[in-house]
Amino acid sequence: MAWDRNTRLAIIAGLGMIGIYAVQFVAARFSLRDHLTSTDLATLRFVGAGMILLPIACRSGMAAMQALGCKRALALAALAGLPYPIIINWGLTYAPAAHGAALCPASIVFFSFLLSQIAATEKASRQRTIGVVVIIAGLMLFISPAHAGIGVTDVFFGDLLFIGSGAMFASYAVLVRRWRVDPVTATASVVLLSCLPLPLVYLLAPTGLHAASATEIAIQIVIQGFLAGAAAMFLYTFIVRQLGSQTASLFMPCVPIVTVIVGAAVLGETPTRVQLTAIAIMAAGMALSALAKPMAKAALP
Repeated sequence: MAWDRNTRLAIIAGLGMIGIYAVQFVAARFSLRDHLTSTDLATLRFVGAGMILLPIACRSGMAAMQALGCKRALALAALAGLPYPIIINWGLTYAPAAHGAALCPASIVFFSFLLSQIAATEKASRQRTIGVVVIIAGLMLFISPAHAGIGVTDVFFGDLLFIGSGAMFASYAVLVRRWRVDPVTATASVVLLSCLPLPLVYLLAPTGLHAASATEIAIQIVIQGFLAGAAAMFLYTFIVRQLGSQTASLFMPCVPIVTVIVGAAVLGETPTRVQLTAIAIMAAGMALSALAKPMAKAALP
């Protein structure tokens, strides 16, 4: 299959995004176990991202953001901005981290597929549909082991938060595609609008920043802010613009795979046989979807 330059760039962007999210997830788990809270990590995420994107937005004169419009910018920020990482980190306080690494991408894949069909922005082939079903089956298997030593109700609530975050990010991707938003404009709008309530969040929400070292805070600003908050958001938006939200979401099942590998190296966690089987199933679903012949895209209004 011949790929044009933009498709190749989108695939490279997807691989970079997978690596960033895997490192970000492991780094978040590390700090949540010690000093920082879910709101601390979200704050550092947008402080770091804002440091990168504010100069870019000022240099462009905010013209593109103004053209996007206040309502659309607020909608994108509500879906992929400050509430999004807070919900994920909140889920991590109830459910095992492996659940977040699996359920968040699974939800993004499922809701991207579902919303694209409802909005009629993309037409899925039968092979791609089967591939998505296989991916979801693998992700469900990944989180299937019994919750040893953890309250089932708490785990279920955490899982619901992960699923909700996936629905939010999938909605963001579909709107970016539908509104034809430039990646830099979308990322800058989300990040800068998310920075506005940060002083209030810092004053009202519980914080562990005072107990964390300057080194830990700086590392999290780089990982959560520069990489996950700015770079990964830009990369995902670029992929959506080039390949569509369904295809872009297919990179997400790789996140738990890479997270397991990074987690084993950094945190000493090793996958079980069930998880290894689930990884193989996800890889098969990815291959099935990636090799599906593209169908004609529905016209966007």
